[in-house]
Amino acid sequence: MQVKIEPSWNLKLSEEFEKPYFKLLIVKVREAYQSSDVWPKGSDIFNAFEKCPFDQVKVVILGQDPYPTPGHAHGLCFSVAEHVKPIPKSLQNIFKEIQSDLNIPFPQNGNLERWAEQGVFMLNATLTVKAGEPNSHQKFGWEKFTDEVIRKISSQKSGVVFLLWELMQ
Repeated sequence: MQVKIEPSWNLKLSEEFEKPYFKLLIVKVREAYQSSDVWPKGSDIFNAFEKCPFDQVKVVILGQDPYPTPGHAHGLCFSVAEHVKPIPKSLQNIFKEIQSDLNIPFPQNGNLERWAEQGVFMLNATLTVKAGEPNSHQKFGWEKFTDEVIRKISSQKSGVVFLLWELMQ
């Protein structure tokens, strides 16, 4: 199975792409994109991997699934494209905590690509979602894949910090 993904990740995950569960996952995802609105757009599904190569990972932030609001998700958990206004509440809460704890000003937009470029790998447990339906792709098989990604990071890198954010309203 050919998956377009950043070379260092492809090296680590190429065997995973050949496993039966992953082949079935790809079929389910393709069918979902053909039958409904799905986020992020297909070219952004592996954006977290593209923006933060394996050897640059210093921090892993784990999210649940992409934002189900059309146009919000772009493949990095909690991040939204620069044009998205207002910034989603979950991300506003993150920025408020950063401002409160570290006295860092609230940013102009919710695009976190700058974090990824500094070694923050922003991974959702599920990499796709049906528009307007959180958790809709939870049983597709993404978790098996993302669990393996986490195992690779844990077993092959040292000193990586893992964050699982539970955001309260």
